[in-house]
Amino acid sequence: MKIKGIKRGQTIELLEQINDIPDGTEIIVEFVISSNQITKTPQTLSDEERLSKLNQLFGVWQDQPELVEIFAEIDQQRHAYRGRVIDSIENQDKQ
Repeated sequence: MKIKGIKRGQTIELLEQINDIPDGTEIIVEFVISSNQITKTPQTLSDEERLSKLNQLFGVWQDQPELVEIFAEIDQQRHAYRGRVIDSIENQDKQ
């Protein structure tokens, strides 16, 4: 019996009904991949191409002066001492 299906992650979605096989039946699946569905893996970039792409990314935030203010505020909030909340002696006696 041959049935077509589509792989989605770790699941194979069957494209046809298989009512003649009862639930819980152990089956063996043989894979035959359609040649028209195979996609070529992208070619790897040369070192020069990689460096060129990285240099483009490094300059993305250039000429954005508000970033200095944003990161300064983040740094200030990260290092702000908020103290420790300690119950006063008066409140401890009431409990």
